[in-house]
Amino acid sequence: MTLQQHIDELRAELEWNEDPAEIRQIKAELEAALAARDRPDG
Repeated sequence: MTLQQHIDELRAELEWNEDPAEIRQIKAELEAALAARDRPDG
């Protein structure tokens, strides 16, 4: 799975997820993935 695919999957999970704890975890993972994507070596 590419980094972009992982980002897309996390965004999709946020669309349907209603569990606050899971949403926090997904958002944290998404932020980390976006930061990795936006790094010059990413």
